[in-house]
Amino acid sequence: MRWWLIPILAALSWFAFTLTPLWALYDLARAVQSNDTAYVEKHVNFRALRLSLTRQLTTAIKIGSSELEQRERQRINDLAAALALPLAEALVTPQTTIDLLNDGWPQSLDLPNPPQLFASSGLRADRLSRLGAFYTVSEMRGFRTVVVAVPPNRKGPEQFKLRLRLHNWSWRLIDVELSETLRNRLAEKVARLVKRGAPAESPPLRSGAEP
Repeated sequence: MRWWLIPILAALSWFAFTLTPLWALYDLARAVQSNDTAYVEKHVNFRALRLSLTRQLTTAIKIGSSELEQRERQRINDLAAALALPLAEALVTPQTTIDLLNDGWPQSLDLPNPPQLFASSGLRADRLSRLGAFYTVSEMRGFRTVVVAVPPNRKGPEQFKLRLRLHNWSWRLIDVELSETLRNRLAEKVARLVKRGAPAESPPLRSGAEP
């Protein structure tokens, strides 16, 4: 074998490896569209997802309280983690995860109606061109982690990101970086509830709860 073939084969091997998350993403997209909770439960690390969402929401709640009066802002900042935890718990069930990945908005939570543009967003990989679009916005972080933006062709506050990690030769979803719009809506909702005197530790955010 000629020496110059070695870097070429190495580059081709790396390229082939970077394609493997796409197949996992394709299978996850099919599970989302078919409402396959069993598949989602098996291929999502809910413990890691819960921790990540709690951190994201804690930060969003603190930022969202900046326009409140000093006393209310201090109260929310002191209880930010306690306020974020029930929200994170509500988002890490298999069904709610499907709901979130489907269009980037958890309709099962009691939030104002999302923008119309969410209707065409979400994890959809039913065509080869869609997989190609996901590949162009994917970011490999070492050998075991990849981050993918969803939807791939629409940057901005409505875009969210998925983080997959290789575990036992299988890619699993470990994190969903919520869209800026969703984080802001959740923080605004919590701030309104606290301002109106609702129990801070358990904000009613399920569908059918107090608007």
